[in-house]
Parts: sequence; C-alpha cells; structure tokens
Amino acid sequence: MKEINDIISAYQKAIKENLRAALATVVSVEGSSYRRPGARMLITEDGMLTGAISGGCLEGDALKKALSAIHQQENKLVTYDTTDEDDAKFGVQLGCNGIVHILFEPIDPADQLNAIKILTALKNQREDAVITTLFSLTEKMQLGTMLFYTSVSQLTKFPKEIQHRGELDAEEVLKTSASKLTTYGNSNAFVEFIQPPISLIVAGAGNDVQPLATFAYQLGWNVTVADGRATHATFNRFPTATQVIVAKPQQLMDQLTIDGNTAIALMTHNYNYDIELLAILLKTNAPYIGTLGPKKKMLRMLDELGADTAENRSRIHGPIGLDIGAETAEEIAISIIAEIRSVFAGASAGLLKEKTGSVHQHSNHCSS
Repeated sequence: MKEINDIISAYQKAIKENLRAALATVVSVEGSSYRRPGARMLITEDGMLTGAISGGCLEGDALKKALSAIHQQENKLVTYDTTDEDDAKFGVQLGCNGIVHILFEPIDPADQLNAIKILTALKNQREDAVITTLFSLTEKMQLGTMLFYTSVSQLTKFPKEIQHRGELDAEEVLKTSASKLTTYGNSNAFVEFIQPPISLIVAGAGNDVQPLATFAYQLGWNVTVADGRATHATFNRFPTATQVIVAKPQQLMDQLTIDGNTAIALMTHNYNYDIELLAILLKTNAPYIGTLGPKKKMLRMLDELGADTAENRSRIHGPIGLDIGAETAEEIAISIIAEIRSVFAGASAGLLKEKTGSVHQHSNHCSS
C-alpha cells in the first residue's frame, strides 16, 4: 500500500504542475523476477519515477515506453523476456530469469474511472479489496485497470459483456485472499487481492519505541502509540504516528479499532499495564500480539490470567521479534518489524538461501 499511496501523491503533484503521467503495472510474470504482479510505477512526462517495477534494470527502458504511451495516449503492453541471454537488445541489463509483462496506461484526468482514481478508492477504504486489470498477450488493444471491488462497494468500467464474470472472479479472490490470472475471450485479466496496510499499535512510549514507529511509518503502516504518561506520549516524540494516545488500558481500548490487519506490541516496561491490556487484547481478533521482555514474563502473564493455552502461546510472541542478534533500539525495532511482516505474509522468516521454491511464495501472500 505504501507504493500505491506514493503513486497517488506523485500523481496529485503532477496534476498541479500540469504534467501528464502514465501508470506502469506488472500484470504477469513467468519464471523469476525481482517484482511480482501488482508492482506499480508512475512515470511523469518530465521523467520522474515513483514506485518500482523491477530492481532498477527495467526502469530506464520503461521510461521510454511510458513516454510513448503518454504521447500517443494509448495503453501499451510491453514484454521483457529475461530468459534470453542476449538481453542487451532491450537496452537494459537484466539479472532475473523470467518473462515480465508490463502494462503502461496514460492517465486521463477527465476520466472519472482512470487507474489513479481506482487506486484512490482503494486508499480511502480500510478493507480487503480487489483490483482487476485487463490486458492482452495477443491483441493490440489493452483495456487497462477496470475494476475496484470490496464486499460493500465497487467501481467498474468493465465491458458489459464480461462485467458479470469479472465481478464473480473478484468475489472469489476476495473470499480466497489470493490473486489470480484468468482470461475473458482475447483478454487476460490480473485479478489482484490487496489488503489494507498493517495497523501497528504500540503500548509504550519510551525511547525504544521511537525507531519502531519510524520504521513502521516508512513501510506505510498506520502507527498508534499509547502510554499512560502524558510526558512520553506526545506527537513531538512520535511525529510520524497516526495517533498518539494518553490512556489507561481500558480507556485505550475504547479509542482503538482492531481488525485482522492489526499488530500490537506491548513495550511499556510496566508489568501491571501490560497484563491489564493483554487481558483485554486476548478477546480481540488481532492476529499478532508481541510482548517485550523474556519468555517467562509472557508465560507468567498468561498463567495469572488463566489463559495459558497452546493457542495463546502460539498467538503471542514473547519475546517479541526475530533472533537477529539485536542489541540497540534500532536493531530491536528491525527484528520486531521483520517478525510482524513474516507473520502477516505467512513467511517462515528463515534464510532465503535455504528456501525451496519461489522466493515470493508464502502461505497467504501472492503478489507484491
């Protein structure tokens, strides 16, 4: 979501400066690629790039293709075949071994359902959503970003003859939480599942929380910092936080929204605050709860709460974070961020060199 938010902001800036722009979207990948379907980049006619569609190897050539699409005001599909050893013919140096299909869409500000407007709808609603992009590997006509779909609303400019099928596929993807590629006649469709950004709630406003809040913000997460001490919980100390709350545990819960994309870190260094808040949090659907301090502290809290079950031991991460040898507050913040990301991605958090199969393949994550 951070990439999408950055693209929206860059487009708004381009409009103010009267600059035309195009959106590049990775719609299909065969084999190995640095970015997966759903990666996006905005290109403005002055050459500014926001987002990324590769590790840097395609961006130079993509700029040329985007400027061509802007000049001709026509969607274009470009295929980079990186399986060819002689990749110099693309004018780029490609390090991956796959075929990447990228759709370039010039953005028409007068079109109320252009690709950026559809992405903006995604940004404005904090719920699981689907965006469908139509392209063709065989035809010249490229329809582009066509559908925004959630359980309660939708925006669509699907051709009428395939709109119903498009909505059914979007509904399926929403239920399975898994993106997919499909076809409608001569059109290919990338039906993309997108979750809202992680909401990180940190109980505690000590100095060790500051780098955690900063790193989470840089990832595009929504950050709430809460503490019972008014001297610590301030926006001056946490300028990147979405919310800073001074409250006791029960008062705090009355001011929070917790959903399936919420991670909670207990970092108050106050046992009584932590256990009182944990007793309430166990009744929520937050998929991640982490506690600072040794494992015996976490087990003691569960024991005192009469909640020492296998399910709770699995759900609560204590000590919080991955074992990366962290010592400083910044290193600890990195270990916490990495663990939260791995839990939400369904990733093992092991060494990539020991992983079998695709680097991007996780249990409940299928795009960028």
